[in-house]
Amino acid sequence: MIALLEVPEKRWGCPSCGRLAVTREAQPHTEFHHCLALGIVAPMVEVHGDELDTSSVRHRLVEREDYVGDEIVRTDDKGRPVMAVVTDRADGSNDCAVFPGTAQAFGS
Repeated sequence: MIALLEVPEKRWGCPSCGRLAVTREAQPHTEFHHCLALGIVAPMVEVHGDELDTSSVRHRLVEREDYVGDEIVRTDDKGRPVMAVVTDRADGSNDCAVFPGTAQAFGS
């Protein structure tokens, strides 16, 4: 007889729009979603308990300030180029999801 191990359940919440999600994944991971409040794909934060404490965590968009040129870049719903989404916590820790530009090659 083989004993099956249960896959751990993780609960996620978005500090910007309040969306909640549940994943069942054995590997380390972070849940992302298209956040309607930010207008871009954003990481969710792990929820401990029943709901996310939005007073202790927040998202911050970092806009690209350099020349975009012919690069393919991630933009928000207003068309502004976004370089990263930073998740700040009340304890001073943070996470950063970076969206690097992609170069294009043109054939001759």
